[in-house]
Amino acid sequence: MANIKFVNENQEIIAADGANLRIKALEKQIDLYTFMGKMMNCGGYGQCGTCIVEVVEGMENLSPRTDTEKRILKKKPESYRLACQTMVNGPVTIKTKP
Repeated sequence: MANIKFVNENQEIIAADGANLRIKALEKQIDLYTFMGKMMNCGGYGQCGTCIVEVVEGMENLSPRTDTEKRILKKKPESYRLACQTMVNGPVTIKTKP
């Protein structure tokens, strides 16, 4: 099981290994998007880059960056991920809207 802790929201979610970070966050009403992202997100297909999160702890428990993430996040810190492209396989601490 994967514990996903959201720092800004002070919430913790328990998810099955391999769960998609974006889907789990939205299921628990955790807001991943800024104002523009709410109106213009791609729905989880990795095309818009609006679901960026910062991994505070547990990067080793996430799936590797996809080619899409490498392209969209090439000028961002290594700790940034797209929630829609990230699978969780263990405990992780996330900061939304970095």
